[in-house]
Amino acid sequence: MSWNLYGGGLDGADESRRALQTEILAELAPDILCLPECTRWDEEDERRLWETADVLGLAPVSMVRSHVGDGRNFTALLYRPSRLRLIGRRTLGSGVFHHALIRARLRPLEAGEESDFLAFGTHFSYVDGDARLREARWLTDYGGVFPGVPPRAILLGDLNTPDRETDWSLIPRNLHARYRLCLPTGEFGGADRRAVQVLLNSGWIDPEQQTGEKRAATVGYFYPNEPVPWSLDYALLSGLKASAYRTYVTSAAKAASDHLPVVLDTEVGPNA
Repeated sequence: MSWNLYGGGLDGADESRRALQTEILAELAPDILCLPECTRWDEEDERRLWETADVLGLAPVSMVRSHVGDGRNFTALLYRPSRLRLIGRRTLGSGVFHHALIRARLRPLEAGEESDFLAFGTHFSYVDGDARLREARWLTDYGGVFPGVPPRAILLGDLNTPDRETDWSLIPRNLHARYRLCLPTGEFGGADRRAVQVLLNSGWIDPEQQTGEKRAATVGYFYPNEPVPWSLDYALLSGLKASAYRTYVTSAAKAASDHLPVVLDTEVGPNA
């Protein structure tokens, strides 16, 4: 599961959104969880990270500070130790990613090394498609068999990449550079989907291709000036098969953040 928490679920000193987010996460009970925008979660010895992990029965793989910004934003990746064993972890692209790229090597309990798989938690740049394309290239190696790592992987995160074209009149002109191709003339082209497309061309699989079902958009309901139903948040697979893939759409989830959760079901055990 991946869920951009919109400012860590905090509105100044008000943590009611974070409490609501925790309730929703407890209901969904993910085994692997990526949380972009854990803003201010480093405060008080990372209290919010550990409180959330404790309530959900999860353990942090890592929480990594964004490379760009005011230093208050973090990306976190967590896993369920009652079902999975953390074999190793790395932070990739330090100083390169706008936010972060966390890699975990996980193994189902009661399974051997042959069942190992990688889980990535990330948050691509919101600024422009060129930055996102550079970040995506850190993950293309894992779209297929690569020396020294397991042949199966899950990629979770806010990739800030539109999943479709739109009526650009719905978006303020000053925000077009975030999501559209910028031509050599300085003019805008269509939706900049290069970051996700290069991943798919490298072997990563969009679970929608496996389930045959289109999931609901993850954004477009929160800001009156951006009513565009896009899926900017993704869960991609390599060497695994999805049994279900959906956007969790409820009024509570819409009140809790400006992004909706993405939920993926896949089998990772030795018989998968």
